[in-house]
Amino acid sequence: MIKFLLKGLLRDRSRSLFPVLTVSLGVLLTVFFYCYILGIAGNMLQTSAKLGSGHVRVTTRAYAEEADQLPNDLALTGVGALVAGLRRDHPSLVWTTRIRFGGLLDVPDERGETKAQGPVAGIAADLLTPGSAEPGILGLEVALVRGRLPEEKTEILVSDEFASRLGLEPGGTVTLISSTMYGSLATANFTLAGTVRFGLAALDRGTMVADVAAVQDVLDMSGAAGEVLGFFPDEIYREEEAGALAASFNSARPATTDPFAPMMDTLRNQSGLGEMLDLFKVVAGVFIALFIAAMAVVLWNAGLMGHIRRYGEIGVRLAMGESKGHVYRSMIGESLLIGLGGTVIGSAVGLALAYWLQVHGIDMSGLFENASILMTTRIRARVTPAAFFIGFAPGLLATLLGSAMAGLGIYKRQTSRLIKELEA
Repeated sequence: MIKFLLKGLLRDRSRSLFPVLTVSLGVLLTVFFYCYILGIAGNMLQTSAKLGSGHVRVTTRAYAEEADQLPNDLALTGVGALVAGLRRDHPSLVWTTRIRFGGLLDVPDERGETKAQGPVAGIAADLLTPGSAEPGILGLEVALVRGRLPEEKTEILVSDEFASRLGLEPGGTVTLISSTMYGSLATANFTLAGTVRFGLAALDRGTMVADVAAVQDVLDMSGAAGEVLGFFPDEIYREEEAGALAASFNSARPATTDPFAPMMDTLRNQSGLGEMLDLFKVVAGVFIALFIAAMAVVLWNAGLMGHIRRYGEIGVRLAMGESKGHVYRSMIGESLLIGLGGTVIGSAVGLALAYWLQVHGIDMSGLFENASILMTTRIRARVTPAAFFIGFAPGLLATLLGSAMAGLGIYKRQTSRLIKELEA
C-alpha cells in the first residue's frame, strides 16, 4: 500500500510538490530558529559562567544578597582551606577564587601627573600559578590583542578599547585607585602587559584583569576572596547536577543566621538567569506550536483544493465499492509520506544553515554598544542532537492535521449521487 501511494505521489507532482515545499519551508524555519534560540541561551550561560558567576558559586550569605555592588567587605575569609575542601569533596569540578572590584585607573605622564583616567571594573583571578585553569576559562589567549599575558604579580591586562581611550600602550605604568576590604583608600602601581577584547560590550568598555594574589595585597584581603567558583570541566552547565551539589553543600552546614557563613548557589539563581532560561524554553515551545498551527492551516487549504480536483477520482473509488474509511486512510497515508519527505528536506537544510551560523556566527556588535549583559556580540546558533528530531513535530503533525481536516469531506459524499457525477 505504501509503495502504491508513493508511486502516485511521484507521478502526480500536483499532489505532492506544493505540500512538500510547504512542509520543507516550515520545518527549515523551525529547526533553524530552534538552534538559534539555543545558541543565544547557551552563549549567555557560557559567558556568564566564565566571566561572572561560574556554574556554582560559593560566597558569604551577605555577599550573595549584594553581589551586584561588589561588597568585598563581606568577602569569604580563609579561602585556602575552603577551596582545598571543595577540591577534596568535589573533585569533578574545577574550583578557583575570584575577586571582583571597582575603582579608577590613572595613567600618569612623564612627570608623574595624571594624563588620563577612567572608571574600571576589575577581575582578579589566578593567572600565575602553574597549571591554573583561569587563563583558559577567561579565554585570555584568544582575547589577547596587543602585548602578552601577565608573568609577574604587578602586571595586568586591560580591555583594548579602554586602553586606546586612555592612550595606554603595553609596557606602560598605571595606578589603580580603589578601596580596601575595610573601606580605606587603596592605591597601587601596575604595568600593562597586554590588552584584550572579550567581544562583550559590557566588559570591553573598561575592564582590568589582574592576578588574585596581587589584588589581595592591594585591597588588604590576605586569605580572603569575594567568590569561589566551580566549573564543570566540559564547560557545559548541568542544572540538575549543579542544584544537587549546592543543596548538598548547604545542607552539610548547620542552619545559622551568620551573614559571613559560606553558602553555595547555582548559575540559574544568579542575575535573573533562571527566569531568562525559562523564557527561552517557553519561546521555543510557542515558536514550534505556531509553526504547527500555521502549517496545518496551509496544508488544510491545500488538501481541500486537492480533494476538489480529485473529486471524480474519489467518486470512482467509492462507486467501485471502496469504503469511505479506506479512502480517508489512504489520504492520511499520502499526507504522512509528504510530511516525511518535507521534514527530511527541511531538517537537512535547516541544520546546514544552523551549523554554518554555529561555526562562523554573525557580528552584531552594533546592537550591543550600550549593553550591560554578559553576552558576546557575535551571535551563533547551537546544533544539538534534539535539533535532528525537532522538525518531525511540525512536519508530520501539521500534515496529519491538515489532511485529517480536509479529508472529512469524504464522509459527506452521497453514494446515491455518484452516477450523476460520473455522467457529468
